[in-house]
Amino acid sequence: NPDVSKGKALADLAKWLGIPLENVMAIGDDLNDIDMVATAGLGVAMRSSPPDLLRNAQFVTGTVDEDGVATAVERFILNPGG
Repeated sequence: NPDVSKGKALADLAKWLGIPLENVMAIGDDLNDIDMVATAGLGVAMRSSPPDLLRNAQFVTGTVDEDGVATAVERFILNPGG
């Protein structure tokens, strides 16, 4: 369905939970994540992602083997000030 996307789902979920999108981080690693990464207040791409996703992300983290998701969570959620 052309009206379905991860970005729309993320926006709907954030609205339902009462969380402003600028307070949402989304992490993706493939082309179907572009809309979600672009919708989130902080869009993160895994280093191994396709170039189109990397261009849409505000931050690039490590690969799965480099614990990229954990790195992003530590940096932006657990230790945002430093």
